[in-house]
Amino acid sequence: MARTFFVGGNFKMNGTLESTKSIVEKLNSAPLASDAEVVISPSFPYLAAAKSIITAKNISVAAQNSADRPNGAFTGEVSVAQIKDVGADWVIIGHSERRTIIKESDELIADKTKYALDNGLKVILCIGETFEEKQANKTLEVCERQLSAVISKISDWTNVVVAYEPVWAIGTGLAATPEDAQNIHADLRKFLSEKLGKSVADSLRIIYGGSVNGANATSFKDKADVDGFLVGGASLKPEFIDIVNSRQ
Repeated sequence: MARTFFVGGNFKMNGTLESTKSIVEKLNSAPLASDAEVVISPSFPYLAAAKSIITAKNISVAAQNSADRPNGAFTGEVSVAQIKDVGADWVIIGHSERRTIIKESDELIADKTKYALDNGLKVILCIGETFEEKQANKTLEVCERQLSAVISKISDWTNVVVAYEPVWAIGTGLAATPEDAQNIHADLRKFLSEKLGKSVADSLRIIYGGSVNGANATSFKDKADVDGFLVGGASLKPEFIDIVNSRQ
């Protein structure tokens, strides 16, 4: 089944208003692959500004996190309604930094995913193992546990993209080989097929994240189960355009 190539750019806690606008303007003027879906995720203060100057039809905006409830006395949280109000269509949920640093549980991430979907946002759902878990050969066990928490909460996966991001490869310069990524993605798709049905699993995009850059992105080109990338640091650089165009 043909799945639209997806490239997410997670700016994390980086950038200024000026630099965010500059990145968007460069994307607007770049010859981006027309068959790629591009979703950029600036820091919360710059979401509206980024959205307001996007002119390319295949670029959308994502928040980096959202709450699992509509509003209230929750200092520092941002609601789905607020994210939609500034024009974002997507949210990243369950990124490893939220899991490992902020200590968000599988259950909370599942609740956030359900709430976002139920209230009109599309979700980039992140999963992945730590270095210690990889060394203990627990990669699939961890990823299946993280997915199972979400499977128990939602039934419609139409607006979900799953991002496999091995924690040991994020920001380290290390990356899974294209062959390793393909094997893990294929195993994840098999697991999802068993849990959700083959048609859902075949249509669900599973993207890879972890030190993806302009130099290595093309090496994933022929991997049937790698449907794109979630890019960190390289999304702040001109090479992000090369990643978007890596399937051409």
